[in-house]
Amino acid sequence: MTTIFYRPAKIRALAFLGLLLLALAILGGMIWRNLHHFETVLSYVNYSHRVQNVSVGLQQSLIGFVTETTPNSQPALLTKTLSEMQTLIDDSQYLSPTTKSSLEAVGNLLANINELNKDQKNARLTQALTLMSQILDEEGLRREKLLEDINFDTQTELYIALITFTLILLGAMLFLHFRILHPLNDLRHLLERLTEENYTPITTDHLDPLLFPVFNSYNEMVIHLAELEEAKHLYAQSLQREVRLATQALLEQQYSLARAERLAAIGEVAAELAHEIRNPLAGIQMAFNNLRREIDDQNQCERMDLISSELKRLGRLLNDMLDQSRHAPETATDFNLTILIRDLITLTRYQISESIELMSDIPNTLPVHLPESGIRQALLNLILNAAVALNSQTGLIRIKARNETHHLRIDVFDNGPGFSQDMLNYGIRPFRTSRQDGTGLGLAMVQRFVKDVGGKLKLSNLHPHGACVTVLLPKECISGKKS
Repeated sequence: MTTIFYRPAKIRALAFLGLLLLALAILGGMIWRNLHHFETVLSYVNYSHRVQNVSVGLQQSLIGFVTETTPNSQPALLTKTLSEMQTLIDDSQYLSPTTKSSLEAVGNLLANINELNKDQKNARLTQALTLMSQILDEEGLRREKLLEDINFDTQTELYIALITFTLILLGAMLFLHFRILHPLNDLRHLLERLTEENYTPITTDHLDPLLFPVFNSYNEMVIHLAELEEAKHLYAQSLQREVRLATQALLEQQYSLARAERLAAIGEVAAELAHEIRNPLAGIQMAFNNLRREIDDQNQCERMDLISSELKRLGRLLNDMLDQSRHAPETATDFNLTILIRDLITLTRYQISESIELMSDIPNTLPVHLPESGIRQALLNLILNAAVALNSQTGLIRIKARNETHHLRIDVFDNGPGFSQDMLNYGIRPFRTSRQDGTGLGLAMVQRFVKDVGGKLKLSNLHPHGACVTVLLPKECISGKKS
C-alpha cells in the first residue's frame, strides 16, 4: 500500500516540479530575449547616431568650404568626418551593402577634394550631402523596420508566454479541482453520510491511486462503525429485553402479592366459616347416626353409609382447613386408591347429569401413601370440573390411574370443549376462569395439593376435542416405596 501511494505521489510531484521549471524557464527566456532586444536597439541607436554624426560633419565641412578664407586648404573637420566614415565602413555589424557602397561613394567624392576648384568642391560636397541624405533616409527606414520586428517579436513572445502561463494556470486549476477539491467534496459527502448513520463502504475502483489510502481508511472506519452500531443496537435490544423482563417480573410479583392478599383474606374467611360450620355439622352427624340405627333396609343402609362417609370427610375437610390456617398440613396415610376412586365415582354419580358417563381404568389394588382427604378432594374437584365443562350434555368422563417407573400417574379425561389457550399458555391462576359462575379456585386447589406432596400437574387438550388433566405424584407416594 505504501508503494502504491508513493509512486503516484512521486509522479505528481515531478510533474508539478516540471511545470514550475517550465514556467521559470519561460520567464527567464522572456527576460533574456527582452535584454537582447534592448541591447540590439541600443547598439542600433548608437550606429544611427554615428551615421548622423557623419552627416552633420559633412554639412559642417560644406559650410567650411563655402566660407573658407584660405584657398586650397582642407578643413580639419572634413578629415575627422572622413575618418569616422571609414570606421563605419569597417564596422559591418549593422551596415547594409547599399549603405556601405553609398558611404564608399561619398568617400570617393571627398577624396582629394582640395585639388579641385571651388565650384567642383561645392558640386562634390553637394553630391556627397545628397548621398548622405539618402543614407539617412534608408537607415531611418531600416531603424523603423528593426523596431517593428523587435516589437512584433516581443509581442509574439509575450502572447506565447501568456498562453503558456494560461495553460499552466488552467492545468493547475483543473488539477486542483479534480485531484484536490473534488476528492475533498466527495469526502464531505462521505462525512455527511456518517451523520446520517450510513455506514456502507464505497468502491475505490474509479478513484485516483493517490487517494486510495484516505478512502481505504474511510472504508475501514465505516466498517468498524457499522460493527459498533450493530453492537450498540444489540446492546440496546438486550437492555430493552431486560427492562421488559424486569417489568414483567415486577407486574407478576405485584399480581402475586395481590393474589396472596386475596388468598389470605379468603383463608381467614374460610377458617371462620369452617369453625362456624363444624359445630352444626357435628350435630347433623350425630342425628344422622341415630337415624342410621333405626333403618334396617340393606339398600338404604348402603346409601346411608355413603352419606355418613361424606359427612365424616366433610368434618375432616373442615378440620384440615382449620389446620391449614394454623399451618398444620394433613398427615399422609396408607390406603387403597382404587377404593377411593370407586367411592368417588359412586358419590358423584348422584351429583352430575345422567347423560354424562363415568368410567374408570384402574388396577384392582393401588396402594398409596398420601393425605387421603387431600387426594379425595383433588380428584372430586377434577371430576366436577369435567362435568361442568360438559355442561349437562352427553359426554364421557374417564379416570385412569397406574404406577409408572418413577411416579404415580392419574389422568382425568373428558370429551368436552377443552381448556382455553390462555390457560394452556399461562397455567392455572386463582380467580381466573372461563365460566361466568366459576370462582377459578377448583384447579388452583388441586394444583396446590399436588405441589404440597411434591408432584406435577399438567393440562392438555385432546384431538379433535376434549381435555386431560394429568397428576404426576413422586414414587415416595406409592405405598411400600416410601424412602
